[in-house]
Amino acid sequence: MKAWISNAFGEAPKLIDAPDPVAKPGQVVIDVRACGVNFADTLILKGTYQKRPTGPFSPGFEVSGTVHAVGDGVTHLKPGDAVMALPDWGGFAERVVTDAALVTPLVGDVDFNQSAAFQIAYGTSWFALKYRADLKPGEIVLIHGAAGGVGLTAVECAKLLGATVIATAGGADKCQIARDHGADHVIDYKSDNIRDRVRDITATLGQPKGVDVVYDPVGGDVFDQSLRCVAPGARMLLIGFASGTVPQIPANILLVKNVTAIGFYFGAYLEQNPDVACQGMTELLGLLKSGAINPMISAVYALDDAMKALDAIRDRSATGKLVIRV
Repeated sequence: MKAWISNAFGEAPKLIDAPDPVAKPGQVVIDVRACGVNFADTLILKGTYQKRPTGPFSPGFEVSGTVHAVGDGVTHLKPGDAVMALPDWGGFAERVVTDAALVTPLVGDVDFNQSAAFQIAYGTSWFALKYRADLKPGEIVLIHGAAGGVGLTAVECAKLLGATVIATAGGADKCQIARDHGADHVIDYKSDNIRDRVRDITATLGQPKGVDVVYDPVGGDVFDQSLRCVAPGARMLLIGFASGTVPQIPANILLVKNVTAIGFYFGAYLEQNPDVACQGMTELLGLLKSGAINPMISAVYALDDAMKALDAIRDRSATGKLVIRV
């Protein structure tokens, strides 16, 4: 099979002829039709992601396709089934092997590109906002990076949960994307001070002390400003650190305002909470099929051009979701 393989952390992957994967007991081999591209793909290549493969590996955390083969003990799937899956890595390839528990059958008319594109981004936002932050109708949520692959889904999920959304993005075009996807108020962080603008907006909403929930995939100065415009009792979701700077949280502010800082790593959450994982993914599939959520796929790349997709993620020029079509 063709696969983008990196032999060591920090080494650029190369497209090579690699051995076909074999399904061990409890595993499934999938013929990949599409693979979503995520910021985490750039981290795993550097060796800074939460999970670290040993030996040669391919990036790629979310795929869709058809079952090629199943290992012993796998009874709910068979060759030819259309599926989506969340392997630990390996999606930038023509085939990938993963645990059967991470594979979900696709029933009905679900597009391969969409099913590859929505799992991690929508899963992160839906589970973080609904199950970790317990976002309630009528609450005000501040969402950073709102035109990116994850932030944009957070805008949609927050609106579905009945919240008022204040979104931040960089530049007029990205701000418009956030508005188009339901943001009630948008802040251009390139020209406005986030803390001051949030305070102005929440004052007009009758809540001058700040927002109830912060969704932060950026970190750095963005987190610092957010901490200074939250209401007492607020919940701050730590989704990632796209800025490259991990914030050092001043515990005295958490104490004085009774603020909760909540870390959320989607992959680990699924493993630690299998019953909730099944419920939440079923909810998301229903929302996808009904059209309530609609992944914004801004670009589709051939497998040969996968590194161009990673470049767009690294330089933050990408909007919405990028997909590699195999």
